[in-house]
Amino acid sequence: MPELRRDPVMGRWVIISTDRAGRPRDFYQSSHGAAARQASTALCPFCPGQERLTPKEILAYRPQGGEPNSPGWTVRVVPNKFPALQVEGDLGREGIGLYDRMNGIGAHEVIIETSEHKDNLADMPSKRIEDVFWAYRDRILDLKKDLRFRYILVFKNHGAAAGATLEHTHSQLIALPVVPTSVAAEIEGCRAHIEQRERCIYCDIIRQELGDGDRLVAENPEFVCITPFAPRFPFEMWILPKRHAAFFEDSQKTHFELLAPILAESLRRMDRVLSRPAFNYILHTSPLHEKTNEFYHWHIEVIPKLTQVAGFEWGTGFYINPVTPEDAAKSLRDAQI
Repeated sequence: MPELRRDPVMGRWVIISTDRAGRPRDFYQSSHGAAARQASTALCPFCPGQERLTPKEILAYRPQGGEPNSPGWTVRVVPNKFPALQVEGDLGREGIGLYDRMNGIGAHEVIIETSEHKDNLADMPSKRIEDVFWAYRDRILDLKKDLRFRYILVFKNHGAAAGATLEHTHSQLIALPVVPTSVAAEIEGCRAHIEQRERCIYCDIIRQELGDGDRLVAENPEFVCITPFAPRFPFEMWILPKRHAAFFEDSQKTHFELLAPILAESLRRMDRVLSRPAFNYILHTSPLHEKTNEFYHWHIEVIPKLTQVAGFEWGTGFYINPVTPEDAAKSLRDAQI
Protein backbone atom coordinates (compact mmCIF):
# COMPACT_ATOMS: atom_id res chain seq x y z
CA MET A 1 0.00 0.00 0.00
CA PRO A 2 1.24 3.55 -0.69
CA GLU A 3 1.86 5.74 2.33
CA LEU A 4 2.05 9.42 3.15
CA ARG A 5 4.91 10.76 5.23
CA ARG A 6 5.03 14.25 6.71
CA ASP A 7 8.18 16.37 6.53
CA PRO A 8 8.49 17.63 10.14
CA VAL A 9 10.35 20.79 9.09
CA MET A 10 8.21 22.06 6.18
CA GLY A 11 4.95 20.36 7.15
CA ARG A 12 4.46 18.98 3.63
CA TRP A 13 3.34 15.43 2.92
CA VAL A 14 5.18 13.09 0.54
CA ILE A 15 3.56 10.09 -1.16
CA ILE A 16 5.70 6.94 -1.16
CA SER A 17 4.24 4.80 -3.96
CA THR A 18 6.54 2.11 -5.32
CA ASP A 19 3.89 0.76 -7.72
CA ARG A 20 4.29 3.90 -9.83
CA ALA A 21 7.62 2.58 -11.10
CA GLY A 22 5.78 0.30 -13.53
CA ARG A 23 4.10 3.06 -15.56
CA PRO A 24 4.19 2.81 -19.37
CA ARG A 25 6.97 4.64 -21.20
CA ASP A 26 6.26 3.54 -24.75
CA PHE A 27 4.17 6.33 -26.20
CA TYR A 28 6.06 9.58 -25.72
CA GLN A 29 5.13 12.13 -28.36
CA SER A 30 8.71 13.23 -28.82
CA SER A 31 9.79 9.77 -29.99
CA HIS A 32 7.02 9.28 -32.54
CA GLY A 33 7.19 9.70 -36.25
CA ALA A 34 4.06 9.19 -38.37
CA ALA A 35 4.58 5.44 -38.71
CA ALA A 36 5.24 4.97 -35.01
CA ARG A 37 2.21 7.09 -34.16
CA GLN A 38 -0.03 4.93 -36.35
CA ALA A 39 1.38 1.78 -34.78
CA SER A 40 0.83 3.15 -31.29
CA THR A 41 -2.90 3.55 -31.96
CA ALA A 42 -3.31 -0.21 -32.18
CA LEU A 43 -1.64 -0.59 -28.77
CA CYS A 44 -3.14 2.44 -27.02
CA PRO A 45 -5.20 1.45 -23.95
CA PHE A 46 -7.23 4.66 -24.27
CA CYS A 47 -8.56 3.93 -27.78
CA PRO A 48 -12.03 2.42 -28.45
CA GLY A 49 -11.92 -1.34 -28.70
CA GLN A 50 -9.10 -1.49 -26.15
CA GLU A 51 -11.26 -1.02 -23.06
CA ARG A 52 -10.04 -4.36 -21.68
CA LEU A 53 -6.59 -2.80 -21.26
CA THR A 54 -7.78 -0.34 -18.59
CA PRO A 55 -9.43 -0.92 -15.22
CA LYS A 56 -13.23 -0.95 -15.41
CA GLU A 57 -14.69 2.49 -16.09
CA ILE A 58 -16.09 4.68 -13.33
CA LEU A 59 -17.92 7.05 -15.66
CA ALA A 60 -18.50 7.28 -19.41
CA TYR A 61 -20.62 9.44 -21.69
CA ARG A 62 -22.22 7.36 -24.46
CA PRO A 63 -24.53 9.53 -26.59
CA GLN A 64 -26.03 6.46 -28.28
CA GLY A 65 -26.11 4.29 -25.16
CA GLY A 66 -24.28 0.98 -24.94
CA GLU A 67 -22.70 -1.40 -22.47
CA PRO A 68 -20.07 -0.26 -19.95
CA ASN A 69 -16.46 -0.92 -20.91
CA SER A 70 -17.26 -1.12 -24.60
CA PRO A 71 -16.83 1.31 -27.53
CA GLY A 72 -19.29 4.13 -28.25
CA TRP A 73 -18.10 6.57 -25.59
CA THR A 74 -16.98 10.17 -26.05
CA VAL A 75 -15.42 10.74 -22.59
CA ARG A 76 -14.38 7.91 -20.30
CA VAL A 77 -13.06 7.91 -16.71
CA VAL A 78 -11.13 4.94 -15.34
CA PRO A 79 -9.00 4.29 -12.26
CA ASN A 80 -5.32 4.88 -12.92
CA LYS A 81 -3.70 1.50 -13.54
CA PHE A 82 -0.65 2.68 -11.59
CA PRO A 83 -2.23 4.76 -8.82
CA ALA A 84 -0.30 7.05 -6.53
CA LEU A 85 -2.94 6.36 -3.85
CA GLN A 86 -5.57 3.67 -3.34
CA VAL A 87 -9.23 3.91 -2.36
CA GLU A 88 -9.50 0.83 -0.15
CA GLY A 89 -8.57 0.96 3.51
CA ASP A 90 -8.43 3.41 6.36
CA LEU A 91 -6.07 6.27 6.99
CA GLY A 92 -4.23 4.60 9.86
CA ARG A 93 -2.67 7.82 11.11
CA GLU A 94 0.23 7.21 13.50
CA GLY A 95 3.28 8.83 14.99
CA ILE A 96 6.69 7.19 14.81
CA GLY A 97 8.72 9.14 17.34
CA LEU A 98 9.20 12.57 15.76
CA TYR A 99 7.53 11.57 12.50
CA ASP A 100 3.92 11.34 11.27
CA ARG A 101 2.63 8.92 8.64
CA MET A 102 -0.65 7.57 7.31
CA ASN A 103 -1.76 5.02 4.78
CA GLY A 104 -1.81 6.20 1.17
CA ILE A 105 -5.57 6.46 0.93
CA GLY A 106 -7.06 8.47 -1.92
CA ALA A 107 -8.36 8.17 -5.46
CA HIS A 108 -6.37 8.40 -8.67
CA GLU A 109 -8.37 8.51 -11.91
CA VAL A 110 -7.74 9.15 -15.59
CA ILE A 111 -10.15 11.24 -17.67
CA ILE A 112 -9.82 10.10 -21.30
CA GLU A 113 -10.95 13.27 -23.04
CA THR A 114 -11.84 11.83 -26.44
CA SER A 115 -12.13 8.48 -28.19
CA GLU A 116 -10.04 9.81 -31.11
CA HIS A 117 -6.35 9.05 -30.68
CA LYS A 118 -5.22 11.91 -32.92
CA ASP A 119 -7.32 14.61 -31.23
CA ASN A 120 -5.74 17.54 -29.42
CA LEU A 121 -7.76 19.31 -26.72
CA ALA A 122 -6.97 22.70 -28.27
CA ASP A 123 -8.58 21.70 -31.56
CA MET A 124 -11.62 19.83 -30.29
CA PRO A 125 -15.11 21.36 -30.72
CA SER A 126 -16.29 23.32 -27.68
CA LYS A 127 -19.11 20.88 -26.94
CA ARG A 128 -16.63 18.03 -26.54
CA ILE A 129 -14.43 20.12 -24.23
CA GLU A 130 -17.57 20.95 -22.20
CA ASP A 131 -18.06 17.22 -21.70
CA VAL A 132 -14.56 16.96 -20.24
CA PHE A 133 -15.46 19.65 -17.69
CA TRP A 134 -18.70 17.83 -16.87
CA ALA A 135 -16.64 14.70 -16.21
CA TYR A 136 -14.39 16.68 -13.83
CA ARG A 137 -17.46 18.05 -12.06
CA ASP A 138 -19.24 14.69 -11.82
CA ARG A 139 -16.21 12.97 -10.36
CA ILE A 140 -15.47 15.75 -7.85
CA LEU A 141 -19.09 15.71 -6.62
CA ASP A 142 -19.00 11.93 -6.23
CA LEU A 143 -15.66 11.80 -4.43
CA LYS A 144 -16.66 14.71 -2.21
CA LYS A 145 -19.06 12.32 -0.43
CA ASP A 146 -16.08 10.39 0.95
CA LEU A 147 -15.18 12.24 4.14
CA ARG A 148 -11.65 10.78 4.14
CA PHE A 149 -10.79 13.14 1.28
CA ARG A 150 -9.93 16.79 1.91
CA TYR A 151 -8.70 17.97 -1.48
CA ILE A 152 -9.16 17.00 -5.13
CA LEU A 153 -6.62 18.04 -7.75
CA VAL A 154 -7.42 17.86 -11.46
CA PHE A 155 -4.46 18.27 -13.79
CA LYS A 156 -3.29 17.61 -17.33
CA ASN A 157 0.17 16.57 -18.51
CA HIS A 158 0.53 17.08 -22.27
CA GLY A 159 3.71 15.88 -23.93
CA ALA A 160 6.71 13.96 -22.64
CA ALA A 161 8.43 17.03 -21.17
CA ALA A 162 5.30 17.70 -19.09
CA GLY A 163 5.21 14.17 -17.68
CA ALA A 164 2.74 12.45 -20.03
CA THR A 165 3.51 8.76 -20.50
CA LEU A 166 0.74 8.10 -23.03
CA GLU A 167 0.11 10.05 -26.22
CA HIS A 168 -3.72 9.83 -26.28
CA THR A 169 -4.99 13.09 -24.78
CA HIS A 170 -6.13 12.72 -21.18
CA SER A 171 -6.12 14.40 -17.80
CA GLN A 172 -6.00 13.06 -14.26
CA LEU A 173 -7.69 13.49 -10.89
CA ILE A 174 -6.21 12.72 -7.48
CA ALA A 175 -8.24 12.88 -4.25
CA LEU A 176 -6.05 13.47 -1.19
CA PRO A 177 -6.63 12.95 2.55
CA VAL A 178 -4.73 16.19 3.29
CA VAL A 179 -4.70 19.72 1.87
CA PRO A 180 -1.37 20.23 0.04
CA THR A 181 0.89 22.88 1.56
CA SER A 182 0.92 24.93 -1.68
CA VAL A 183 -2.89 25.00 -1.68
CA ALA A 184 -2.98 25.91 2.01
CA ALA A 185 -0.57 28.79 1.33
CA GLU A 186 -2.75 30.06 -1.50
CA ILE A 187 -5.84 29.85 0.72
CA GLU A 188 -4.08 31.78 3.48
CA GLY A 189 -3.01 34.48 1.02
CA CYS A 190 -6.63 34.89 -0.06
CA ARG A 191 -7.79 34.94 3.56
CA ALA A 192 -5.25 37.62 4.49
CA HIS A 193 -6.32 39.83 1.57
CA ILE A 194 -9.99 39.75 2.48
CA GLU A 195 -9.17 40.51 6.12
CA GLN A 196 -7.20 43.60 5.01
CA ARG A 197 -9.29 44.77 2.05
CA GLU A 198 -12.65 43.00 2.50
CA ARG A 199 -12.44 41.82 -1.13
CA CYS A 200 -11.42 38.66 -2.97
CA ILE A 201 -7.83 38.99 -4.23
CA TYR A 202 -8.64 37.22 -7.51
CA CYS A 203 -11.62 39.50 -8.15
CA ASP A 204 -9.26 42.44 -7.60
CA ILE A 205 -6.75 40.91 -10.03
CA ILE A 206 -9.45 40.48 -12.69
CA ARG A 207 -10.58 44.09 -12.31
CA GLN A 208 -7.03 45.41 -12.59
CA GLU A 209 -6.07 43.22 -15.55
CA LEU A 210 -9.21 44.11 -17.50
CA GLY A 211 -8.52 47.78 -16.78
CA ASP A 212 -4.82 47.69 -17.71
CA GLY A 213 -5.06 45.26 -20.61
CA ASP A 214 -1.28 44.72 -20.72
CA ARG A 215 -1.47 41.12 -19.55
CA LEU A 216 -4.84 40.24 -21.08
CA VAL A 217 -4.79 37.27 -23.48
CA ALA A 218 -8.50 36.62 -24.10
CA GLU A 219 -11.90 37.16 -22.54
CA ASN A 220 -15.58 36.41 -23.00
CA PRO A 221 -18.67 37.32 -20.93
CA GLU A 222 -17.85 34.78 -18.19
CA PHE A 223 -14.07 34.20 -18.25
CA VAL A 224 -10.76 35.97 -18.65
CA CYS A 225 -7.32 34.61 -19.58
CA ILE A 226 -4.30 36.57 -18.40
CA THR A 227 -0.57 36.21 -17.97
CA PRO A 228 -0.07 36.76 -14.21
CA PHE A 229 1.87 39.79 -12.96
CA ALA A 230 4.59 37.64 -11.36
CA PRO A 231 4.70 34.43 -13.42
CA ARG A 232 7.03 31.62 -12.40
CA PHE A 233 7.35 30.38 -15.98
CA PRO A 234 7.46 32.02 -19.43
CA PHE A 235 4.02 32.25 -21.08
CA GLU A 236 2.25 31.01 -17.93
CA MET A 237 -1.49 31.75 -18.20
CA TRP A 238 -4.39 31.88 -15.75
CA ILE A 239 -8.03 31.38 -16.75
CA LEU A 240 -10.45 32.79 -14.18
CA PRO A 241 -14.24 33.13 -13.96
CA LYS A 242 -15.27 36.78 -13.88
CA ARG A 243 -17.97 35.99 -11.35
CA HIS A 244 -16.70 35.11 -7.89
CA ALA A 245 -16.87 31.36 -7.27
CA ALA A 246 -14.86 29.25 -4.82
CA PHE A 247 -15.77 25.73 -5.95
CA PHE A 248 -15.34 24.50 -9.52
CA GLU A 249 -17.91 21.77 -8.91
CA ASP A 250 -20.63 24.41 -8.38
CA SER A 251 -20.30 25.48 -12.04
CA GLN A 252 -23.36 25.22 -14.27
CA LYS A 253 -24.00 24.60 -17.96
CA THR A 254 -23.70 28.28 -18.92
CA HIS A 255 -20.25 28.42 -17.31
CA PHE A 256 -18.91 25.38 -19.14
CA GLU A 257 -20.33 26.68 -22.44
CA LEU A 258 -17.95 29.65 -22.14
CA LEU A 259 -15.07 27.98 -20.28
CA ALA A 260 -14.58 25.48 -23.12
CA PRO A 261 -13.97 28.03 -25.90
CA ILE A 262 -11.64 30.26 -23.86
CA LEU A 263 -9.52 27.27 -22.82
CA ALA A 264 -9.34 26.09 -26.44
CA GLU A 265 -8.51 29.61 -27.66
CA SER A 266 -5.78 30.05 -25.04
CA LEU A 267 -4.20 26.69 -25.94
CA ARG A 268 -4.35 27.47 -29.67
CA ARG A 269 -2.67 30.83 -29.10
CA MET A 270 0.03 29.11 -27.07
CA ASP A 271 0.46 26.45 -29.76
CA ARG A 272 0.76 29.10 -32.46
CA VAL A 273 3.33 31.20 -30.62
CA LEU A 274 5.37 28.36 -29.13
CA SER A 275 4.99 25.64 -31.83
CA ARG A 276 2.84 23.26 -29.80
CA PRO A 277 4.86 22.95 -26.60
CA ALA A 278 4.44 20.37 -23.90
CA PHE A 279 2.39 21.87 -21.08
CA ASN A 280 0.61 21.25 -17.81
CA TYR A 281 -2.62 22.70 -16.63
CA ILE A 282 -3.90 22.55 -13.08
CA LEU A 283 -7.38 23.22 -11.75
CA HIS A 284 -7.16 25.21 -8.52
CA THR A 285 -10.36 24.85 -6.53
CA SER A 286 -11.31 25.03 -2.86
CA PRO A 287 -10.61 22.26 -0.35
CA LEU A 288 -13.66 20.02 -0.17
CA HIS A 289 -15.00 20.79 3.28
CA GLU A 290 -13.65 24.24 4.12
CA LYS A 291 -15.73 27.42 4.15
CA THR A 292 -13.86 29.47 1.56
CA ASN A 293 -16.82 30.86 -0.39
CA GLU A 294 -16.18 34.45 0.59
CA PHE A 295 -12.50 34.76 -0.26
CA TYR A 296 -11.30 31.97 -2.59
CA HIS A 297 -11.73 31.99 -6.40
CA TRP A 298 -11.20 28.86 -8.49
CA HIS A 299 -9.10 29.07 -11.66
CA ILE A 300 -7.01 27.10 -14.13
CA GLU A 301 -3.25 27.62 -14.48
CA VAL A 302 -1.61 26.71 -17.81
CA ILE A 303 2.16 26.21 -17.77
CA PRO A 304 4.12 25.58 -20.99
CA LYS A 305 7.26 23.53 -20.42
CA LEU A 306 9.90 25.91 -21.77
CA THR A 307 12.42 26.11 -18.93
CA GLN A 308 13.78 23.73 -16.31
CA VAL A 309 13.52 24.08 -12.56
CA ALA A 310 17.13 23.76 -11.40
CA GLY A 311 19.30 24.27 -8.33
CA PHE A 312 18.56 27.96 -7.73
CA GLU A 313 14.80 27.42 -7.87
CA TRP A 314 14.90 24.34 -5.63
CA GLY A 315 17.23 26.06 -3.20
CA THR A 316 15.39 29.35 -2.86
CA GLY A 317 11.81 28.96 -4.09
CA PHE A 318 12.54 31.87 -6.47
CA TYR A 319 11.87 31.39 -10.17
CA ILE A 320 13.83 33.03 -12.98
CA ASN A 321 11.56 33.91 -15.92
CA PRO A 322 13.27 35.21 -19.10
CA VAL A 323 10.03 36.60 -20.64
CA THR A 324 7.96 39.45 -19.20
CA PRO A 325 4.27 38.65 -18.83
CA GLU A 326 3.45 41.79 -20.83
CA ASP A 327 5.51 40.59 -23.81
CA ALA A 328 4.08 37.10 -23.50
CA ALA A 329 0.50 38.41 -23.43
CA LYS A 330 1.10 40.61 -26.48
CA SER A 331 2.53 37.68 -28.46
CA LEU A 332 -0.42 35.51 -27.47
CA ARG A 333 -2.99 38.23 -28.29
CA ASP A 334 -1.40 38.90 -31.68
CA ALA A 335 -1.25 35.22 -32.67
CA GLN A 336 -3.26 34.40 -35.79
CA ILE A 337 -5.49 31.44 -34.89
